[in-house]
Amino acid sequence: MTDFLNVSASLTGRRWIGPSADLDRQAELLAQQTRLPLALCQTLARRGVAPEEAAQFLDPKLKDLLPDPLTLKDMGVAATRFLDAVKRGEKIAVFADYDVDGGTSAGLLITWLRQMGRPATLYIPDRIDEGYGPNEPAMEGLARDHDLIVCVDCGTLSHDAIAAAKNADVVILDHHLGGETLPDCVAVVNPNRQDESGDLAHLCAASVVFLMLVEVGRQMRADGQKGPDLMAMLDLVALATVADVAPLIGVNRALVRQGLKVMAQRNRIGLRALADVARMDTAPTSYSLGFLLGPRINAGGRIGAADLGARLLSTDDPHEAQALAERLDALNTERREIESAVRDEALLQAEQRGLDAPLVWAAGNGWHPGVVGIVASRLKEATNRPAVVIGFDEDGVGKGSGRSVSGVDLGASIQRLAAEGLLVKGGGHKMAAGLTVMRDQLEPAMERLAELLAKQGAGEMGPSDLKLDGLLMPGAATPELIAQLEAAGPYGASAPAPRFAFPSCALHFAKRVGANHLKISFSEGQGPRLDAICFGAFDSPLGPTLERHGGARFHLAGRLELNTWGGRQSVQLRLEDAAEA
Repeated sequence: MTDFLNVSASLTGRRWIGPSADLDRQAELLAQQTRLPLALCQTLARRGVAPEEAAQFLDPKLKDLLPDPLTLKDMGVAATRFLDAVKRGEKIAVFADYDVDGGTSAGLLITWLRQMGRPATLYIPDRIDEGYGPNEPAMEGLARDHDLIVCVDCGTLSHDAIAAAKNADVVILDHHLGGETLPDCVAVVNPNRQDESGDLAHLCAASVVFLMLVEVGRQMRADGQKGPDLMAMLDLVALATVADVAPLIGVNRALVRQGLKVMAQRNRIGLRALADVARMDTAPTSYSLGFLLGPRINAGGRIGAADLGARLLSTDDPHEAQALAERLDALNTERREIESAVRDEALLQAEQRGLDAPLVWAAGNGWHPGVVGIVASRLKEATNRPAVVIGFDEDGVGKGSGRSVSGVDLGASIQRLAAEGLLVKGGGHKMAAGLTVMRDQLEPAMERLAELLAKQGAGEMGPSDLKLDGLLMPGAATPELIAQLEAAGPYGASAPAPRFAFPSCALHFAKRVGANHLKISFSEGQGPRLDAICFGAFDSPLGPTLERHGGARFHLAGRLELNTWGGRQSVQLRLEDAAEA
């Protein structure tokens, strides 16, 4: 594999990798047959889009891509039981996970039920005191006072807790990997059950809930009734899909695209309040869902009251929404401070252990279980390897979280470790998983996990490799091109935003902004200039070298974006790397 632009070690120490010759040919063929810009065709080629599929891919329609809900096992039974409870005025409880996917799933059901004139009880377990998923005391208590318990984003592996819900029916709407047997309940709707085809394995829990409501609506129409407007609820589905790092492929693309349009209307009181405290001053994007809204909603479950996020997403009271949004924003700031301390320790420990293994991991005493997942994400991003971070309590019980890279199924490996007795419990999905481990089993468990991940190819790609979609000249970076590139989105898990290299550029302006960032202006020489911003530039030689460029030329790499300032929009490069030309 040839180094792109002959960059084997950039200013951040990375090797640049461009598209293969085969991808280049596919992109050129797309450009010839569709008359679309080559930069867009390079993105489409990477996504495997053929020329005849380009028009539909760039304008995905939910009606064309939404699967029949009944393709999922138990869906018909679940929808019928849920609708019967509504018709009979039964008491309904919603038991949800404490993350964004759980909160949005609960928000969907509570919003739908409220519009039908039916109240519902929300129950979200405390991360530290109760842990993930249904537990026996909670389910026993809910069963005493409710006729139907709907478990969302959890429950597939909770056999004992589900059995404890005596005298109440239980429906599970989940997406985490299932075991060989399922809990004894009315229905387990889960695209990751072992007896499912796997065609819908990329759905998050909120999408499963949405599909059940689609089937409920179909049953209501068959009886001559009309249910709530489901399209207006796609903002929650989009938020969950992005925040839960579900791959943006197939129907997920259409759900997020449509959900972003719904969110832009600012009709959901809770999300509007949260967007305002997060200072979102432009139309929502997948970035704002994943990095502005998602972390704030998660903050309640991480270090505050577990139900804050779900309450915000389902409230219809503006005053409550404002109070909850401000509380979540404050908790998110506190979370960042806790995370920073754990991250520094974890990275140092992982570096001492070695960053070139199939698995990067760290464990420490007293590390807050609410931030280990975020720190695992940071380690994964820094090393391009699956990462696990574990915090131990005084009794030697470690609660950890893992994040994976594309093509490596972490959840299945964690589940296998639990089956082999190396973990107290564990499970999840391909890209994220949770686990509980005793201190004396830590080393053998991580050694075995690394072995399982290595068999899937973890660690084969260099941690420093920077993938690029192609070359671009500054004059070609126009608002029109960005709009066309956005049509190939949304971007996120399994669909990274396109990254381009600008070759042999002259720097006209370079200045440090804030404590650690760099702003530059560059061109190919005589042509139009393009502005760029590099966050954290001075964490590596990148910032100092470009700031003191001395007239030297550089290859620049990054992602294009629209910068809005003072009501005006301009194209800007989010600079990620550079190399001397």
